[in-house]
Amino acid sequence: MLTVPNLLSVLRLAGVPLFLWLLLGPRADGWAILVLAVGGITDWADGKLARLLDQYSRLGELLDPAVDRLYILSALVALGVRDIVPWWVVAVLVARDLVLGLCVSVLRRNGYGPFPVIYLGKAATFLLLYAFPILLLGTRAGFWGELARPFGYAFAAWGVALYLWSGLLYFAQFVLAMRAGPVRSEDPRPEV
Repeated sequence: MLTVPNLLSVLRLAGVPLFLWLLLGPRADGWAILVLAVGGITDWADGKLARLLDQYSRLGELLDPAVDRLYILSALVALGVRDIVPWWVVAVLVARDLVLGLCVSVLRRNGYGPFPVIYLGKAATFLLLYAFPILLLGTRAGFWGELARPFGYAFAAWGVALYLWSGLLYFAQFVLAMRAGPVRSEDPRPEV
C-alpha cells in the first residue's frame, strides 16, 4: 500500500481541491494550469514507476483512474461555472461517468473485476486534460487567446467524442458480462 506510485497518486489527489479553488476562487489560471501539469506528470510517473519497480497494487488500480475523473470533474465544473464550457457538455460527461460507476458496482456484485483499460479512454482523458488549459488560455484577450481558442475547442470536441465512445465500449463490456451471468464462487474473479 505504501508504494512510490501510490504516494504520487495521493499527491495528485491532494492537488484536485487546490486546482478547483485556484480556478474558482482567485481565478489564478496560471497556477491552476501548473497544478494540472504537475498532476499530469505525476500521473505519467506513477504508471512508469509501478511498472519499473513492480509496485502494482489494488489501491493504485482504483486511485489512479479515480483521480483522473476528479480532475476532469473539477475542471468541467469550474469551466461550466465560468461559462467557458456549456453546461450540457458538463452534464453529458458527468452522466457517462455516473453510468459507468453504476455498471462497475453491478459487475462487482456479480463477481467480476473492473473494466480492463481501453486505451481509447486514456486518449480521451489525455485530450480533455489538454483541452482545459488551452480553453482557459482562449479566454484571454489578444493574440494568444485568439490562437488558443480554436485549438482548445478542437481538443475538447475530440476529447468529448472519444470519452463518449469509450464509455459506449465499456458499456458493451458490461452488457456482455451481464448476459454471461454472475461468476460462480469457485471461479476466480475475472475482469469483464
